[in-house]
Amino acid sequence: MTESDGHRFYGDLAVWWPLVSAPAEYAEEAAFAASLLDTADGPTRTVLELGSGGGNNAFHLKTRYAMTLVDISEAMLAVSRELNPECEHLQGDMRELRLERTFDAVFVHDAIEYMTTEDDLRRAVETAYVHCRPGGVAVLVPDSVAENFEPETEHGGNDAPDGRGVRYLSWSVDPDPSDTTTRVDYAFLLRGVDGSVSVAHDTHLLGLFPRELWLRVLSESGFTAARVVAEVTSEDRLPREFFVGFRPA
Repeated sequence: MTESDGHRFYGDLAVWWPLVSAPAEYAEEAAFAASLLDTADGPTRTVLELGSGGGNNAFHLKTRYAMTLVDISEAMLAVSRELNPECEHLQGDMRELRLERTFDAVFVHDAIEYMTTEDDLRRAVETAYVHCRPGGVAVLVPDSVAENFEPETEHGGNDAPDGRGVRYLSWSVDPDPSDTTTRVDYAFLLRGVDGSVSVAHDTHLLGLFPRELWLRVLSESGFTAARVVAEVTSEDRLPREFFVGFRPA
């Protein structure tokens, strides 16, 4: 789920997403995620991705699995349909979704961070559980956990052949370490085909939970829970933690 309510990033700015974050940037992490999705009991052929956003993970995973992509933002689904026309796309909230069918695996990338309370997180994990077949696996990937969060600033962006371009700056902070949220502010410079540049700002509230809570929520939802630390080749990134739930056969 990319949370669209009140977020320009996933609303009127969604058309710029391919220039904010390119699919190539997701290749390494998608490959590691696939190695965990393949740990289901029996072959992993079908994968439900919750909070699929602009489809950058699916761009890599669709070569291995039949992907069903769900996001709360119709604008982001439109972007993903252009990138991944082979995939099934559905609009829905990961806290409430019920498709009345199961998959070999369920994948939730960093959209899981829009769960800002334990209740939100629990509801999202329960959604993953009910859509995971017996013997299947769920893989959830927050950007940070409470034990390793650090304030940071990032920047990036890309250019398109038609002259459009994006440059962005993100600023992540934890205003109140006693609660379960952090704040990220984004500033965007958006260059149109005519060369004119506009400025946009967007603020996102994200959830931040300790490892123990992640594992407990997975276990209490019915999964056998595990934590896996990804191998990272980039020297400027902390190892990313994947939370894996195995649904008993």
